[in-house]
Amino acid sequence: MLDKLKKAVLIGTGLLLLAGCNAGTADDASDSSEIDAEETLVVGLDDTFAPMGFRDDSNEIIGFDVDLAKAVGERIGAEMVFQPIDWAMKETELDSGNIDMIWNGYAITPERAEKVLLSEPYIVDAQAIIVLKDSVIQTKADLEGKLVSTQQSSSSVDKIMEDASGIFEKLGGDLVLYPSNNNAFSDLESGRVDAIVVGEVYGRYYMKQSGKDIYRVLNDNFGEDEMAVAFKKDNADLQERVNAALADMKEDGTFDEIYDKWFYSE
Repeated sequence: MLDKLKKAVLIGTGLLLLAGCNAGTADDASDSSEIDAEETLVVGLDDTFAPMGFRDDSNEIIGFDVDLAKAVGERIGAEMVFQPIDWAMKETELDSGNIDMIWNGYAITPERAEKVLLSEPYIVDAQAIIVLKDSVIQTKADLEGKLVSTQQSSSSVDKIMEDASGIFEKLGGDLVLYPSNNNAFSDLESGRVDAIVVGEVYGRYYMKQSGKDIYRVLNDNFGEDEMAVAFKKDNADLQERVNAALADMKEDGTFDEIYDKWFYSE
């Protein structure tokens, strides 16, 4: 799963090189970017969606997708401007021309593919099974008789209950539900549950931020979603340019460096 995820995702060398070349202030770097850019592209996002795009303590928009978009912008000669939008209206914002792309953990679905142009998938978000490193649990089948937790009212609940393996009926009791994934991680660490199920993107971000090398992600999972960048239907030119830049970054290692900045890897 990790190999598949990492092949689909990551970016950092370009940003590091840019930082090294600009020895001046942050303002200097921003000015230089604006001068060099041939065009300005507006990226629509939900600015509360960590780790893809969110605000830091200084109210700056940061995140994995933000870094990825900036690196693509450098390669295609565009300044990326990040515009928070009403997520429920994202396709409308795109169609109206208020934004040039949606880049914010946008999962590919048949319905969305009919409304927009999509980039090649750049990351896979699985419903991951996470345990402590010393756990005896190695596969989904090993969850039989074990206490498993996840976030209440999340898609993970349905995925577990509907899994074709029938593992839900074999757990060591009902699912242990928490108001947040952070609570689930806390109980996993304390040993009150044996495993948790969480979106892998958020799970690996949480593990990275914790700084604790105590977790393990199973190869088994409860399903996967591919994420892509969305463009207006008539903007195949931008779609092709972004696809080419992402492919180059995967090839030269830039993608992996950005991934490692935001996500935990065993």
